[in-house]
Amino acid sequence: MSGFLDNFRRAADPNSDMSFVDHLESLRWHLVRAALVIISFSVVAFIYKDILFDVIIFGPKDPNFWTYRKLCELGTKYNLGSDLCIDKINFVIMNNTMAGQFNLHLSASFLGGFILGFPYLLWELWRFIRPGLHKRERRYATGLIFWGSMLFMMGILFGYFIITPMSVNFLGSYVISEAIINQITLDSYLSTVSILTLATGLVFELPIIVYFLSLMGIATPKFMRSNRRIALFLIFLLAAFITPSPDIPTQLLVAIPLYILFEISILVSARVAKRKKREEEEFYSS
Repeated sequence: MSGFLDNFRRAADPNSDMSFVDHLESLRWHLVRAALVIISFSVVAFIYKDILFDVIIFGPKDPNFWTYRKLCELGTKYNLGSDLCIDKINFVIMNNTMAGQFNLHLSASFLGGFILGFPYLLWELWRFIRPGLHKRERRYATGLIFWGSMLFMMGILFGYFIITPMSVNFLGSYVISEAIINQITLDSYLSTVSILTLATGLVFELPIIVYFLSLMGIATPKFMRSNRRIALFLIFLLAAFITPSPDIPTQLLVAIPLYILFEISILVSARVAKRKKREEEEFYSS
């Protein structure tokens, strides 16, 4: 892995002697191109504001949202009662500043642009790192863009269709007194939806992060296996934090996919460790 780090520091071209400034200049242009793509997607999201807000962002506020309908169907099919059927989400969204709606329009458009442009951002980062890898490392790393993008989008969908509607329904309908009416500000609602959705997308990148940590020797399968209990505790703690609903089934619904990701990460780390061991044996035997 030291070869990887040395090449990474040196240049975009492993056969050249680029200075540190040249290296930063190369990275800057990769990030500029990624930013232009993200901005382009943001402009598209800004133009189609009806879809962005009425369909996507305000979707979890609608009792006819896909998640609520499926929960109701599940409750009916297995005779779980009518509690899973949501007829009304009892809060209104309000704007209390002059430029509030315009500012939130910009913020939501950029968030949409970032989500849609994330795969291209990974691609540009990969183009920057790839020349610093040895030929064998490039072959092993093939597919990282695909898997990184897929895991991110899976996390976004999981956060949007599972975590966000449960949080919106619980927090928006929670009352401590009938004398209080829930009037949620636009920025508060958007922050809740965006943070829960984006955070879940980033959390789902855990196997990719573990892959690179394993390459650097920071993460090992032995260490991860020996700390399963701690990891399980942290996963349930995270599930309790990102799901305001206090019921155990909801937290399990979030914790189980996260734990599966952890187990996949152990397999990824074990594969990297096995490959590094085989390469060392080949090196010393040659």
